[in-house]
Order: sequence, then structure tokens, then C-alpha cells
Amino acid sequence: MEYRNLEKLSIKTSLLGFGCMRFPLKDGKIDRYLSKKMVDYAIKNGVNYIDTAYFYHNGESELVVKEIIKDYDRESFYLADKLPTWMIKEESDVLRIFNDQLDKTGVDYFDFYLIHAVNKTRLEEIKKYKVLEKLKQLKLQGKIRYIGFSFHDNLDVFKEAVNLFDWDFCQIQLNYMDTNHQQGLEGYDILTNREIPVIIMEPIKGGSLAKFNPEIEIMFNDYNPTASISSWALRWVGSLPNVKVILSGMSTMEHVIDNIQTFTNFKPLEKHELELIDSVKSKLISLTKVDCTDCKYCMPCEYGVNIPTNFKIYNQHAMYENDKSAKWQLSNLEKSNQTSENCVECQECVSKCPQNIDIPTKLKESEEYFKEYGLK
Repeated sequence: MEYRNLEKLSIKTSLLGFGCMRFPLKDGKIDRYLSKKMVDYAIKNGVNYIDTAYFYHNGESELVVKEIIKDYDRESFYLADKLPTWMIKEESDVLRIFNDQLDKTGVDYFDFYLIHAVNKTRLEEIKKYKVLEKLKQLKLQGKIRYIGFSFHDNLDVFKEAVNLFDWDFCQIQLNYMDTNHQQGLEGYDILTNREIPVIIMEPIKGGSLAKFNPEIEIMFNDYNPTASISSWALRWVGSLPNVKVILSGMSTMEHVIDNIQTFTNFKPLEKHELELIDSVKSKLISLTKVDCTDCKYCMPCEYGVNIPTNFKIYNQHAMYENDKSAKWQLSNLEKSNQTSENCVECQECVSKCPQNIDIPTKLKESEEYFKEYGLK
């Protein structure tokens, strides 16, 4: 197992972290037997970082983690948990939720404790409810070892968040397709320059970088037929030296075994391998169906169509063929009555589009595409 030194914290973590957001399910609940078997295998093979959160699996994840880690020496692993600021309605909620998390996981302290999914709104909540002041007190009491935050917003908000506190670490979303998404690589560089250790989430883009259409996969398979498609994404992130943990939300034993293989005798990507990934990235981008930049000038639609989101789902599926993700996103549009089916071809949006997209025609194409691929 590859380990990384967190010089700022004087500790060493496994580069692969076990993310407990996607445990396998059985009858709608976490399959506790299989989940324990998977985590046990990971720990046996060197993983020492376990990541959960208050709302994962509707609150069940922390309870399952408790069952698993009770068999291990508490000092033999690092446990990360997260504070959901959106559930804070008054200052006392911070300690109430924190103590509930300690009880649910069965531990006396958290090694890594994060303010969960920070964005512009949650930055204001952090200040309003004096969250950091309370977390600093918990750290002084030995109930938290390291304070950090996970992030979901744009680069400007990220800079504001980084400047808010002397963070011990930071968790960001990053993969080879999303180098300019949210804080992107520039955010990684900011953390590196400040010597803040980086934890990575979504290294495989929610599974989208684990499987492609045959035209894309052959580019990887011709180079190395024994390497899984997802291993390329993991190695790309792991080639960044300030990345200390890469979280993988593993839901099958096959995922665990493949990831362990990737991180055992780990090899950073060489120059020609990075060039191959750049070629794959260019090819994927060329598969997009609509040249939509998500500027939202076309919105709002009088008939309720969420135009940018419909196009986003259309493009993403054409690129990654991730049926599960597309179906989930489309179901959310259907619940809010924002699907492309609502388009009456009024043409109102066409004149507003800076990209000169024939929006009604493209919406009709997307609807036909979704039905052809069985997504609706």
C-alpha cells in the first residue's frame, strides 16, 4: 500500500481511503456483512483511512462503521466524519450533532473532522453559528485531532473558505475531467502553496471514469490491457504530490480488490501516460452533443424546462454512458416538472443564447436520445 506523509500533521496515511457513502445494499439497507468484509479486506491490505458522514445512507453509515471498527485498535486507523452545517439551526446544534456522531461511531474522538460541503451559503452559516470556535474547543479537549472542510462551489468562494481559518487539511473534488470544475487544479495549487494536505473525493467522477464506450476504452486497453479503466483516474490524481488520501466509495468487493491492486506498488503516471489521458479527455469532449456553456442566459423558461440541466445530462451520457447517473438526474427533473418534454418550441430562448444554439431542436434531440437509450 502506498502511504503519504502529511508533514504538517506529522502522520502518515494510506493513499487509498475507504469512502463509506456507497456501501453495498440489501433490501434497501446497507448489507452489513458484505460491507464489513470489504472494509476488513481493505484494512488487511494497508488502508488506514475511513471516511463517513452524518447523512450517508440516511444516517446508517456511521452505525455500520461502528460495528466494523470496534474490532480494531483505535490507534491503528484514522476516522473522518463531517458536520452538516445545513442542519444547524442554532449554536447548540453543533455540539449536539457532534456528540451524536461520537455515539453513533462508538469513538471518543475523530481524527479528521470536516465542515461538510462548504459553499457560499454555508460559509455564512459557519460564521453565524460560530462553528470554528466550537470545533477549536473540541480540538483542545482531544475530541478532534485535525479540522478541515470539504468543498462544493466556485474558485472565488474556495479562496474565501481557505482564508477563513488555519486549516489542518482540505477535501476537494478533482479528477482528470474536472480540472477547471469548482476549485479545480488552481485550488489544489493554492492548498499546496499553503502546505495544506489535500484529500480527494470523486476521483472517478462518481463512476463516470470507470467505464466508457468501446471507442474510448480501447485507447487505454491498447496501452495496458490488464489495467482497469478506473485505475487510470486514480493514478492521475495520485500523481499529484500533495494529494495525501484518495477516497473511493467502494460498493463491491471487486472494487476493493481492484483499488488495492492500483495502490500496491503505486506508480505515478509517466509523461506518455499523461499524454494518453489528455488524448482520452479530448476524445470525450468531442462526444458532447450540445455546445452549452451553462451560462443560463436562456433561463427562465416560461414552460418550466431546465434547459442547461437537460443539456448537461445529454452531454454527460454521450461522453460517459453512465446510465445510473443519467436516470437519477432525469428523475429529479421529472419530479420538478423541468424536462425537455415541456418544450413547446416557442423560440423565446433561441435569441437569448450567446452560443446561437437551436435550443428547441436540441431539446427534441435530447428527448429522443434519452428514450433510445432507455433512460426515460
